[in-house]
Amino acid sequence: MLFRSKRKLVWSDEFNYVGLPDSTKWGYEIGGSGWGNNELQYYTRSLNNARAENGKLIVEARREKMGGKDYSSARLVSKFKGDWTYGRIAVRAKLPKGKGVWPAIWMLPTDWKYGGWPASGEIDIMEFVGYMPDSLFGSIHTKSYNHAIGTQSTKGVYLNDLSTAYHEYAIDWFPHQINFLLDGKIFHTFKNNGKGPDAWPFDQRFYLIINMAVGGNWGGKMGVDTSIWPQRMEVDYVRVYEGI
Repeated sequence: MLFRSKRKLVWSDEFNYVGLPDSTKWGYEIGGSGWGNNELQYYTRSLNNARAENGKLIVEARREKMGGKDYSSARLVSKFKGDWTYGRIAVRAKLPKGKGVWPAIWMLPTDWKYGGWPASGEIDIMEFVGYMPDSLFGSIHTKSYNHAIGTQSTKGVYLNDLSTAYHEYAIDWFPHQINFLLDGKIFHTFKNNGKGPDAWPFDQRFYLIINMAVGGNWGGKMGVDTSIWPQRMEVDYVRVYEGI
């Protein structure tokens, strides 16, 4: 495991400012294409959907007409502003609640060296769907291990205060394995089996994504409660460390 005494903080956002997320650290992905999952939201670059206030990043999904969709939300990305290979990536957050919310803290490859999804990999540090309010998930997707063929490496954790308390969601990423952590405790490990990039494409740089989807193949599996909006994910900090 990584030892904090030897880690170096190389990138962070504490959100101690007001307004749009820091443009030197965050970009946006915009649109309402369904994002490969039949999602119901249109992602914007609006203060209504992503803003810093009271020392927190607010990612808010709202029920409103936007871009041909019935909901608006935000999808923040660190691509080309924060891209890393190995280290600890930690995000402290409080999650939304209600049937139809689907927030995620995750990573995709910057350069897609090994080909399109899932060949170049995906790291889901935290996923949550509102119809399972006491469960969070950490997952890995590669060409050999992914949900499209039912072989993804995933683990769930039960916790009854995900939408009322802040928790730290993190990975420790090594050349030989990735550990998933909740509040500093490992709950899932994915190991490099030495069989090449089909199984382990995680020798390349990845960037961070923080978003909240509405509905979709997983988030909307049990429907969407139209009475709960707006809903927000609140992020206290994002911290990235290198070193052992």
